[in-house]
Amino acid sequence: MKKETIKRAAAVTLAALMAGTALAGCGGAQSSNSNSDTSSKAESSKTESKADATGGKVYYLNFKPEQDAAWQSLAEKYTKETGTKVTVVTAAEGTYEQTLTSEMAKQEAPTLFQVNGPVGLAKWEDFCKDLKDSDVYKQLTSTDYALEKDGKVYGVAYVIETYGLIYNKALLQKYFDSDFATVKKIDDLNSFEKLKTVADEIQKNAEALGVKGAFSSPGMDSSSDWRFKTHLANLPIYFEYQADKIDDTDAIKGTYLDNYKNIWDLYITDTTCKPSELASKTGDESREEFVKGEAVFFQNGTWEYGNLTDAGMKDEDLGMLPIYIGAGDEANQGLCTGTENYWCVNNNVSEADQAATEAFINWCVTSETGTKAMAEEMNFVIPFKAAQPSKNVFVKADADNTAAGKTSVSWNFTTMPSEDWKNGVGAALTQYAAGTGDWDAVKTAFVDGWKTEKAKAAE
Repeated sequence: MKKETIKRAAAVTLAALMAGTALAGCGGAQSSNSNSDTSSKAESSKTESKADATGGKVYYLNFKPEQDAAWQSLAEKYTKETGTKVTVVTAAEGTYEQTLTSEMAKQEAPTLFQVNGPVGLAKWEDFCKDLKDSDVYKQLTSTDYALEKDGKVYGVAYVIETYGLIYNKALLQKYFDSDFATVKKIDDLNSFEKLKTVADEIQKNAEALGVKGAFSSPGMDSSSDWRFKTHLANLPIYFEYQADKIDDTDAIKGTYLDNYKNIWDLYITDTTCKPSELASKTGDESREEFVKGEAVFFQNGTWEYGNLTDAGMKDEDLGMLPIYIGAGDEANQGLCTGTENYWCVNNNVSEADQAATEAFINWCVTSETGTKAMAEEMNFVIPFKAAQPSKNVFVKADADNTAAGKTSVSWNFTTMPSEDWKNGVGAALTQYAAGTGDWDAVKTAFVDGWKTEKAKAAE
């Protein structure tokens, strides 16, 4: 795959995507659900595949636990409309790769699965059908959203997402209005220095503000640690790539690891619990603390919108700030926007199953039922011509940032060498927080671990 293709795709903002689509018209263990066959026929010719899908079936191994219920519902609707059996199985949080490995070894393997970019493709390339001539590929708003290599299309991105610091507007305003606040308005909260000032003052005056901490718990349980060993770790990688004018490397230098330390120190100090408790703190607990108003900030992304609103929070309660780490042009820094979610069709299943799978995903991104479900139930922004506008307040926040001339931080964790690398960084972060390890161990896991894992991948 061309490295610049991934970089460009990650750099495209949601605002530009929404403009393009307007012209044409994104847990824990989850259950699996097999939908029953029906005899009804497709109502639209656009759901038909070029190949013969007669007797074909679909097995989708879903990566996103938070969208499990929505995918089950959408699969059932497709079965009722077309008669094609669709089974959706969702991997538990943080277990997708091992689940995929296990499922691919079975006789009834997934017909549709996900890779996270070129690193994921390196392992699963032999299982990925070339989608260059598929209908779903032709529906992309830009070929930058295709996972290409040697003239073949091994995957298509199905969602563009954004993450940052979600904040409770009422609680933050309560801080701004207080006598002890140094920062008085949201427009002035535009750097790491300002973020640290605000977080420190919130923590110091937590009782007066009626909160337990500035940040919800940065839990390092497997349901939560990806927020820090992957999403937060993206920031020092992004700034190093920017400074060195590269988009991948076999030997990360760790230029911005002191900045990574500063933001991590802030998270584990100005929070709702003791740092020694973080090893077992879950993603659900972190979200619950935020929903209950026990914390002002919650690092997460657009995918959390449904969980937060289902829990009773309103659009007017919610905002999203960039994650500032004291690097780059912070006044013009936007949110982290990109994708690591690429659909791949298993070329080792029957031709009928391959055709049925292509027809299903094309229906998801072209039909009114599919695009509505992806926009409203899954809260996805999809990079396809028939996409419906998202009502997600965090998507709108990214669009507002882009309109104001801010530069989105691209998703560079698709270049992280392996899950083992992420786990090594995560373990070192956890030990550092608990006081049983030092920051040098984090640096070693980050820099030396990167070189080792990249070498293994090259082999």
